[in-house]
Amino acid sequence: MKYDYCIIGGGIVGLATAMRLLEARPGSSLILLEKEDFLGKHQTGHNSGVIHAGIYYAPGSLKAELCRKGAIATKEFCEQNSIRYDVCGKLVVATSDQEVVRMDALYERSKQNTIEVHRLSAAELVEREPNIVGMGALYVPSTGIVSYLDVCRKMGARIVDGGGEIRLSTRVTGIREKTDCVEIDSDGASWRANELIVCGGLQADRLARLAGLAVDFRIVPFRGEYYRLPANKNDIVKHLIYPVPDPSLPFLGVHLTRMIDGSVTVGPNAVLGFAREGYPKLSLNFADVTDYALFPGFWKTVFANRRSAVKELRNSLWKPGYLDECRKYCPELRLSDLLPHEAGIRAQAVKADGSLVHDFLFAQTDRTLHVCNAPSPAATSAIPIAEMIVSRLGSMCRQSAPFRPNGQ
Repeated sequence: MKYDYCIIGGGIVGLATAMRLLEARPGSSLILLEKEDFLGKHQTGHNSGVIHAGIYYAPGSLKAELCRKGAIATKEFCEQNSIRYDVCGKLVVATSDQEVVRMDALYERSKQNTIEVHRLSAAELVEREPNIVGMGALYVPSTGIVSYLDVCRKMGARIVDGGGEIRLSTRVTGIREKTDCVEIDSDGASWRANELIVCGGLQADRLARLAGLAVDFRIVPFRGEYYRLPANKNDIVKHLIYPVPDPSLPFLGVHLTRMIDGSVTVGPNAVLGFAREGYPKLSLNFADVTDYALFPGFWKTVFANRRSAVKELRNSLWKPGYLDECRKYCPELRLSDLLPHEAGIRAQAVKADGSLVHDFLFAQTDRTLHVCNAPSPAATSAIPIAEMIVSRLGSMCRQSAPFRPNGQ
């Protein structure tokens, strides 16, 4: 059978794209291929479950726009599909004079992004959160929490209800673009499609190369290690608690996150991973390490971020260092409170010049569209990302190198 569309990848971006295609073009034939045995197994199923408001991103940027729209769309999707979520709000806490300056700049940015944010004094912070200390905070009331695995399951059901087909445990081994179709192979099966959309996440660069594209980036895995607090501390905070981010670093820092199941997690840090899909602490995949170790851009990135990398590694190996990051704003925590919790892995695209790709990155040919980088908050933004992808399918034009949408 020849399908109108084939989508590779059953994370939230691939699922949202499939769902949107069937909504926008009813009656189309569509197949989604996922190599794992359930949907959302990797980045989607290992994130912190936050519905971000979008206060961090440059005003007018694509990330800011997609996050703002995505937060609304995600909540609407949950309402329409009886998915539990909680708009608990977030506090971004400043614990030093330098962080107060950064917090003020973040407040101005949030106003430019037209997001409701309230400044709190130290006394107002303690009034809201008795177990949290700081010199001040930003209160973001629209931030929420949800299980993105629940969202994925419902999206999968919507795809099937719309006439789409989902194949689990199906690893793609070949992609060949012809003049009249794209041929996709897996072990023991093949498919043809008029158009192919690849939402490969942690395998995005490999799938692009499998399709014959000359890409100038590699996916480097960064482990986000979390701890879970004991059940008797599930009420330690009412909101999500974040530090003021350092704008020179690509990650948001260690935070306290209320989860939709009632638990509270601490994390994540950001350490280099030695396996793209290895979640236990000592996971090692020689092929994954070799892939980025032979890429010159990786070593340039390591050198440019060597100080923060050493600090993150130290805290990963030495739990008291990790605890110190938390105790800056939550001094009540003790070493015994940091219980094991599964890590997440972030697919970080790194360019040949060593720069980290912070924006969306696509590669496109006549009949294929590869989502090479969908940065955080991709889970929050998945529905408008899907709308953007679907709008581009009608104007496929051959390009041999990745491009950024809207010239970004």
